[in-house]
Amino acid sequence: MTILIDQPHFGVEVQEKKVPIDEKELSLDGGFLVPQTNSFGHTFRDYDAEGERQEGVENFYRINHINQTYDFVKKMREEYGKLNRVEMSIWECCELLNDVVDESDPDLDEPQIEHLLQTAEAIRKDYPDEDWLHLTGLIHDLGKVLNLPSFGGLPQWAVVGDTFPVGCAFDESIVHHKYFKENPDYSNPAFNTEYGVYSEGCGLDNVMMSWGHDDYMYLNVKLGGQ
Repeated sequence: MTILIDQPHFGVEVQEKKVPIDEKELSLDGGFLVPQTNSFGHTFRDYDAEGERQEGVENFYRINHINQTYDFVKKMREEYGKLNRVEMSIWECCELLNDVVDESDPDLDEPQIEHLLQTAEAIRKDYPDEDWLHLTGLIHDLGKVLNLPSFGGLPQWAVVGDTFPVGCAFDESIVHHKYFKENPDYSNPAFNTEYGVYSEGCGLDNVMMSWGHDDYMYLNVKLGGQ
């Protein structure tokens, strides 16, 4: 069932609308109705909830955390920063995501093209005048084409998943942190301190994050027009 609620205008006081809903399914959050559970019956981004995707998602993060080293990220950024793989339109790129399902996502097992279209449409509905934001929602996961042969056919652990800084100690708040103990950087004194290879206040421009679709899309947006 779809429930529509008029959004308040900024600076205008409005009365709260009482809408009868199933509290187990929806909650009111800042004027928006949002589902409390995903399609598998669990709260969103609950990586420990038992379910059909839990084992596969956890195994994904085990492999991801073992292999995302500082040297690996540096190598990937140098290679893919060349932007010499494929030239295509945004929509052609979107259509390629028909063949990609994100193994790291505990909430979604649909092709990524459905995810990006749903994201862009939800943003357009709530912010109809912010066309730049609609576009952002549409392209935010296009970097997942890295999983396809024409873009190098990288394994999913090097394409999807939550991102985190490399070159310094892995923070315990990172999902499935326990698997970092098998990462070579975990016991390397050059990388396992609070700041590692960085200095306090160095700025995010100088920090390398785990390699994947987010960093690849960032490089495309930043360097593609140069």
